[in-house]
Amino acid sequence: MRIGITGHRGLSGEVERKVRALIEAAVASYTRSGNTGLVGVSCLADGPDAWFAEAVLDHAGQLEAVLPAERYRADLPAWYHPAYDGLLRRATEIHRTGLDASGPAAHMAGSELLVDQVDVLLAVWDGRPARGYGGTADVVAYAREHDVPVKVLWPEGATRD
Repeated sequence: MRIGITGHRGLSGEVERKVRALIEAAVASYTRSGNTGLVGVSCLADGPDAWFAEAVLDHAGQLEAVLPAERYRADLPAWYHPAYDGLLRRATEIHRTGLDASGPAAHMAGSELLVDQVDVLLAVWDGRPARGYGGTADVVAYAREHDVPVKVLWPEGATRD
C-alpha cells in the first residue's frame, strides 16, 4: 500500500494536536487492516508532511521523499532543517521533479509527482480553495482528476486562522 500526504502548514497548536492524532490513526488503520509493505510518500515539508513521515516510520513502513526542487530545503523554515535532513536520510527512495528553483510551480509539480506514485492520498484539508497555486485544494483536485482516492483528515469545527 502506497500512501501520500498533502496538507496545510502553520496550524495552531490545538489543530496540530488533533491533526497529528488523525494522521496517526489513518496510518495505523492501514497497518492494522493487513496491508503489508506500507510505503509513505511525502514532500517532507514542516507540518503534516513531516508528521505523516514520522508516523509511517513509527509503524515500520518505508518512507519515500519527493523533492519539488533542488533548492527546496532553502524554502523551509531554518528551525525545521534538522528534522527535514533526518527524514530525508531515512527515505529509501527520493523522487525529483528535475526543477532547480523552489516556488509554487515546483511545489505543484512535486505534489503531482507524489500523487502519481500513490494508491491513496491523505489530505489535511479544510475543504476551502487554495490560497495560492499548488495549495492543498489544488493537490486534492489533481488526485481526484487522476482517480486517486482522497481521504480528508480535518478536525470537526477546526479553522486554519
